[in-house]
Amino acid sequence: MANNSYLLLIFFICLSFFSCIPFAHSLSTVSISETDNHTLICALIKPPNRQAFVLNCTSFPQGIQIHVNPNASFSGIVAGHGFLCGLRSPSSSIMVCWRFSTSETKSPKRIHRGPAIKDLDAGNSHICGVNGTNQLECWQWREFNSSGVGNFASVAVGENFVCGLSAIGIIRCVGSNTNVVGQEPRGNYSVVSAGFRHACAISDNNSLDCWGEIMVEKPQGKFISLALGEDRSCALWHNETVVCWGKNKFSLPERLQGTYFITIEAKRSVFCGVAKANHSLYCWGNEILDSKLMVLDKVVPGPCSSKCSCGILELSSDICGQGVSICKPCEGETSPSPPPLAPPPQSHHTSGWNKKMVAFLVVGCVGSLALILLCCFFLYKYCKDRGCRRVHDSGRLDEPGTTPENVPSQRQQAAPPVLEKRLSHLVSMGNGVHMEEFPLQMLLEATNNFSEDHKIGAGSFGSVYRATLDDGREVAIKRAEISMSTPYVNKREEDNDSAFINELEALSRLNHKNLVRLLGFCEDCNERVLVYEYMKNGTLNDHLHKLQSTPLMSWAARIKVALDAARGIEYLHVYAVPPIIHRDIKSSNILLDDTWNAKVSDFGLSLMAPVDEESHLSLLGAGTVGYMDPEYYRLQQLTTKSDVYSFGVVLLEMLSGYKAIHRNENGVPRNVVDFVVPYIAQDEIHRILDPKVPPPTPFEIEAVAYVGYLAVDCVNLEGRDRPSMTEIVNNLKRALDACLTHPTLSRSSTESST
Repeated sequence: MANNSYLLLIFFICLSFFSCIPFAHSLSTVSISETDNHTLICALIKPPNRQAFVLNCTSFPQGIQIHVNPNASFSGIVAGHGFLCGLRSPSSSIMVCWRFSTSETKSPKRIHRGPAIKDLDAGNSHICGVNGTNQLECWQWREFNSSGVGNFASVAVGENFVCGLSAIGIIRCVGSNTNVVGQEPRGNYSVVSAGFRHACAISDNNSLDCWGEIMVEKPQGKFISLALGEDRSCALWHNETVVCWGKNKFSLPERLQGTYFITIEAKRSVFCGVAKANHSLYCWGNEILDSKLMVLDKVVPGPCSSKCSCGILELSSDICGQGVSICKPCEGETSPSPPPLAPPPQSHHTSGWNKKMVAFLVVGCVGSLALILLCCFFLYKYCKDRGCRRVHDSGRLDEPGTTPENVPSQRQQAAPPVLEKRLSHLVSMGNGVHMEEFPLQMLLEATNNFSEDHKIGAGSFGSVYRATLDDGREVAIKRAEISMSTPYVNKREEDNDSAFINELEALSRLNHKNLVRLLGFCEDCNERVLVYEYMKNGTLNDHLHKLQSTPLMSWAARIKVALDAARGIEYLHVYAVPPIIHRDIKSSNILLDDTWNAKVSDFGLSLMAPVDEESHLSLLGAGTVGYMDPEYYRLQQLTTKSDVYSFGVVLLEMLSGYKAIHRNENGVPRNVVDFVVPYIAQDEIHRILDPKVPPPTPFEIEAVAYVGYLAVDCVNLEGRDRPSMTEIVNNLKRALDACLTHPTLSRSSTESST
């Protein structure tokens, strides 16, 4: 035990030392794209009197037009062959992309909306970034799976490979380019950059290492920044001048030698740099650009940040605003003048560590050590809590002993997780309804990467999207929410997984005309997706509370919808083996198909019911506020009568037009049960009927009152006083017949016989 403690202490000391290494990683404010013999160069600029960075692009020769909302603000941009992408500011959690050619530019599409992206890079074809939890995410790279790759502080993207720099300065490359992947240099680095088929990195002492398909010998000296193209490269010396090398004796144009730059960017044959003197953008690499003095004037030289390890640029607070600045590149240790590839002016720096650098090092190390100790404390608390806490109705879905850092890949590597066991058992049962397993790529293409344009709602464990498959089928796709794995969101992820399996288990063995039909599923790494028949006419909730014009503007139509839904719930309670308690009956979970048949949906909270009607399940409350059975909530005892209560609330909604929880004329929240039931009990139902529906005829008023009495019975405080779903179905059928054939009804026929 003592030896383990010493090893742990040594590990923390080493980790705190490496965490003091300053890393050059951030978002780029300049992008380059070569497409169809045209070069599109874009940069972020700051308009006068606005705290926003807007996108400005120019094409050489002219021909490519990018149409940008003038009010849109961006925090970073990247580009490649035929595309340009920008991170919207200030959150950096939304990324939009334009596809373009010399003949057309398509409207921008959102390809990411989620965790904020703190580092972003693009190769000729692919885009990758690092989010706030240091996880790698990639786009436009179908054959590459970024889950489980590891944690990175920054990334660099080449052609079919991506290299990441870890928090302790270790480089790792992944992808299919074997000239780069597996050839990474060993050591600690502060900068990594990728070209078309090669990569380079700057070590913690500012020396340069390159690997992959390298055409010529790299320069020697001390560097602070890199920009790599297809068969050529450039680097920023520690004294802020540029040196270039590559095929056919590529070098920096003579007109730019001696110019001081803040940052440089590259794509294939073209390079650009932001000049230190006036923040103008100069570019070189082809005949057109080599002959042009300046491309853009006064561009933003870098992203704004609240913390800078190596100092801030002069006047950057004027660009960014109060409290944030543009960071200077970390120069590290200086050296004598570099070799004569492109002679820079003599540096006035002195070698060695000065007092300011020592102070930065001490403060950084102390702060890093404090952060590590704090993380260890929370990790200890998390592990301790996980050892003693259990979820009542969903169970643990991951194996113990896995650290949060490895969670994204545990569904593939664990041996085997409970979720995989349940899913494997379910698929192998061979009974019930046939389920199709859909490829994730098919669903991504059908929903345009689950874009907001396809989103139509939300369910118990995620969002719902409308899509048309390749075979022409129109479907609804429910995708589980994906949370980054930390001690604080694992419980939510477990709940989502449990809801996914519950719904899959329930619908895979159910087949009824009043239950939404499950077509299949997709279980791919961290993705949990269910595919249903598409219900063209939406939810009952929409028709009651949102739509101004709807066919449900007659009492017969509403009673018919209620009867359909009741038959679906009755099937769950009576005919399913074993019986199923839905636990989340509400108007938004009753859907309408193209012929206005109602079907019950969303079985994410459903549970197997006790066979004996007098029995119950002891569980923590789950459901939707306003619909939840107060007996279930108060006593945590679940029976089929809990669904009956929820259905009674739906009936009251349909009668009154009020939401389950709504505000009265004074703006005070009110429950539909508390408001409507007293009127029905006093035989004054006409005072609370939905005014959007024409007043009932003398024959309809009997049926409507009959449904009102039934609803009152359903929302009795004690479950034993509520009717069964079979009784509800029979009573609603009689009410519907009354609307159509005018028989006489009495309240006594609605009373429960339980």
